[in-house]
Amino acid sequence: MISVDLNNLDLTEFTGKTNPGLHCRATFPLFSAHGSENSATVYFELEPGDTLGWHTDSVEELLFIVQGNVEVSIGAETGVLQAGQLALVPTLVRHNLRNVGHDVARVLGFFGSANFVSTFDEVWLPTNSNMVDTAVMAAQPA
Repeated sequence: MISVDLNNLDLTEFTGKTNPGLHCRATFPLFSAHGSENSATVYFELEPGDTLGWHTDSVEELLFIVQGNVEVSIGAETGVLQAGQLALVPTLVRHNLRNVGHDVARVLGFFGSANFVSTFDEVWLPTNSNMVDTAVMAAQPA
């Protein structure tokens, strides 16, 4: 059995290279490197006021709000979701999330492929890149 404890994750801190409001702590709990064949997940936390940043994903994504109040923008639509709610992000549709609450927001994203590419409008540190490619991540030694 492949399992993950969302309460015990090793998160990486990311900050926008030129925009400090882009800030999150994130990890990929399950994707091809962990044995998944047809799906992947991303888990991230946003402090109050912080934003994930506009980006597209190469596959469809379901966003599940684990905790908090999050403004979710998908294409031209924007709404506030709270803990227990889901949003569908179609393939290659530009989207963004921002914590509009007073506590840490926790979000779990589900992808329809074990590997995918996310392309952000802005560059992130510490990776110094605007792309996340899980196939490349899976090929890197642990």
